[in-house]
Amino acid sequence: MIDATCGNGHDSLALAQMVAGNVLCIDIQEQAINATREKLKKFLTSSDFKNISYHLGSYTHFPPLKAAPSLIVYNLGYLPGSDKTVVTVAQETLVSLQEAITLLKPGGSISLTCYVRHSGGKEEEEALLSFSKSLDKNEFGVCYHQWINRLKSPSLLLIQKLNN
Repeated sequence: MIDATCGNGHDSLALAQMVAGNVLCIDIQEQAINATREKLKKFLTSSDFKNISYHLGSYTHFPPLKAAPSLIVYNLGYLPGSDKTVVTVAQETLVSLQEAITLLKPGGSISLTCYVRHSGGKEEEEALLSFSKSLDKNEFGVCYHQWINRLKSPSLLLIQKLNN
C-alpha cells in the first residue's frame, strides 16, 4: 500500500492498521515524513512499524516497488498546520495518477481526496475528473462522491483496476 501524500500520517496509520503488510509513505516535505514517522511510532507495535518505509520526494514518480500495490491513497491540497503555498497541483497529480494506474495490482484501488478551497484545488479536481472519465470502462471502475449540500466540501474519487 502507498500513501502518496502522507502529510501528518493519518492515512498512513489507517493503512498500517488495516493490513499486516508494507506501507510506503511519500511526501515532498521533510516535516510531513517526520510527523508521519512519529505518529506511526506512537500507535504501531515495533514489528508493524518495521513494515513502514518512507520516501522524501515527489509523488510524480514512485520509487522502485517490491510488489504491485493493492491501494494507493492521495490526500490532495496542502499539509495542515504548515506552509499553505506548498500544494499539490493538477499537472503533477495527473503524472502521478498515470503512473499509479500502471503500477496498481488488478483488483486494486486508488483513492483521491480532493480539496477545493485553496488556490488551484478546484482546477486539480476538474483535471482528475476529466482524466478519470477517459479511462476504459473495461479496465477501470470509477466512482466520485461529494457532499452536495456543503459548499466547497472535499470530494472523493475512487478508481478500481478491474481483474481482467
